[in-house]
Amino acid sequence: MAPHPAVQAAIDLSAGAIGGAACVFSGQPLDTAKVKMQTFPNLYRGFIHCITSTYKQVGLRGLYQGTSPALMANIAENSVLFMSYGFCQQVIRLSAGLPNETVLSDVQKACAGSIASIFSSLVLCPTELVKCRLQAMYEMELSGKIAKSHNTVWSVVRSIMKAEGPRGFFQGLTPTIAREVPGYFFFFGAYELCRTTFADYMKCEKDDIGVMPIMFSGGLGGACLWLVVYPMDCVKSRIQVMSMMGKQAGFFKTFMTIARTEGVRALYSGLTPTMVRTFPANGALFLGYEVSRKLMMKQFDS
Repeated sequence: MAPHPAVQAAIDLSAGAIGGAACVFSGQPLDTAKVKMQTFPNLYRGFIHCITSTYKQVGLRGLYQGTSPALMANIAENSVLFMSYGFCQQVIRLSAGLPNETVLSDVQKACAGSIASIFSSLVLCPTELVKCRLQAMYEMELSGKIAKSHNTVWSVVRSIMKAEGPRGFFQGLTPTIAREVPGYFFFFGAYELCRTTFADYMKCEKDDIGVMPIMFSGGLGGACLWLVVYPMDCVKSRIQVMSMMGKQAGFFKTFMTIARTEGVRALYSGLTPTMVRTFPANGALFLGYEVSRKLMMKQFDS
């Protein structure tokens, strides 16, 4: 028996939250390196140098700076993302005149994921803004761009409220949406296509392919997302961190300024730790989501 739509939404939201938490704990140090390298591309020779320098400067806690807002960001984003993903699949069924229980194609699911990302961007942007600022705070103070750094979530939140008001939390919303919409098409598309390939090869249902194929499919989905949208993410990080110094230029102007003054290569600063991180982090995300969702859905099996 299928659960009530409200219960289904709650299941998707809870499973997304569990997957988001798993994603953060498995990849936070590499995410910290990514943000530092995006914001200060000339400061580090590579991601190993970035990680070792951060460890020497502020210890292990430096690699986990921003974990609290990262948890909030990922739990909020993935809760809303996966809840909206289920809802958007229903919208696609309705618009195509398909029955409620119809299994969508991989491309249709990719479209549903792309639309769902618009909703998740609205909750992701404020929490990711705090996370990025915390992660790059040491370099901002060291380079003299700010007089005094903030080292807690609440001190960053207070500084944003004081300097910019509630609207300040949505610095970088345009590049966030520009990143998420195409990115999640490839994210969900690659994930579903990979699961379909495994299921065909193993001659079983997609839900029964096992732990390692799910993790590999999730990692591949994450890799496809980042390869497509990485320059947009770099611009987003730059706007969110540098806006500590005052009003920043918009997405397009920041993009063109980086490309002209620092070269196109600067738009890919931090790509290596991102690609290294994506397989364990997104594998953990989808594993946490699929396993917890399956356990919750079992309660409604007739």
